[in-house]
This record gives sequence, C-alpha cells and structure tokens, in this order.
Amino acid sequence: MKLYKRFFKRGIDVALSGCVLLVLAAPLAVVALWLHFANRGAGAFFFQERPGKGGKIFRMVKFKTMTDERDANGNLLPDAQRLTNVGRFVRSTSIDELPQLWNVFKGDMSLIGPRPLLPRYMLFYTEEELHRHDVRPGITGWAQCHGRNNVTWDDKLAMDVWYVNNVSFKTDLDILFTTIRVVIKRESVEVAGVEALDVYRQRTGFNPNNK
Repeated sequence: MKLYKRFFKRGIDVALSGCVLLVLAAPLAVVALWLHFANRGAGAFFFQERPGKGGKIFRMVKFKTMTDERDANGNLLPDAQRLTNVGRFVRSTSIDELPQLWNVFKGDMSLIGPRPLLPRYMLFYTEEELHRHDVRPGITGWAQCHGRNNVTWDDKLAMDVWYVNNVSFKTDLDILFTTIRVVIKRESVEVAGVEALDVYRQRTGFNPNNK
C-alpha cells in the first residue's frame, strides 16, 4: 500500500490524465464553446484557489456553469438564478469536473482523493480532519461515491480521513468504478444550494479556537 501511495499512484495519474485529455480534446472544446455562449459572455472556465497536499494553495479549473449577472446594486444574483440550463446539465453529468484533469497532469491533484474545498474551510476542520491534506486532493473520492451531496459534512470529512489512512490500488479502483456508475445514473446529485462548511460548523457550535 505504501509503495503504491508513494510512487505508482502519481505515475498512473499522469498517464491516465494525459491520455484522457488527448482523447477528449475535441469534445471538451465543444463544451467550452457551448458554455461560452450560454454564460452570456462570462467565459467557459472557472478558476478558484483551493488547498492541496500539505495545505499548499493551487488554482483549480472547472467548466463555468453560471453567468455573472448582477442586481441593480451590482451584487451577483443568487446561484440558482445564474445557473443556466446548459450549466445544470454540465453539472448533473459531472462534465464540469473534467478540466481538472489538467490539474492532475500538473501535479496539483490526483484522480482519486479528498475533494479540494475552499481555503477558508481549513479553520473549521478538527485536528483529525486536517489529515485530509496529507494526500493530493482528487477529482473524485470515497465520500463522492458514498452519497455525494447527500451526507453530512461530519460524515464526508470522516470519509476523507478514512481514505487517507487506507489508500491502495484496490480502493482507488473501487472508487473509480463506483463514481462512473454514480455519474451515469446521476445518483445523489445536487447542483445548487449546498450549505457551506463554515456556516454548518458555526451553526452547530464549532469554535476554531478550541480545536
């Protein structure tokens, strides 16, 4: 298990992400063009800083599924109002995640691992949950194929830590094939309205100063 985690996992990531990017280059270009027009000039790609292995910040890329429409005061409209029909389809089929293959190829991410969350969330992890950053974040992970958006934050983060402690080739294969099945069947998919971790933890009485 340690040999796979330290050496072979990264080699598999580079080989598979590179091959898939080459094979899907044309379809990804079509999706990018489709989103460019659907997003009404807001662009086809969404870039955001996320913490990676060791908490190091990197720039994650996804397909952009919302417009940049604002209200009369210049504030962005709620996500549900900015999410286009095209964007809803791209999210529900997980196509929006495919540009992250470039992050995998570069070494920011892995194909399999805990999902990269927002930097501000790091203040709201327990000491045990911080171990989710002991490995590269993934496009999909143990939590994503065991409930996706239908599990609580506590359960989701516990599953991330379980994965870090049980990385193996067999586990990664199980996650990969389960994710494919979940995506094809569109199981447990929620495209808007997920409560933020910091909001959830504050609501449930979590104090970052008492970790």
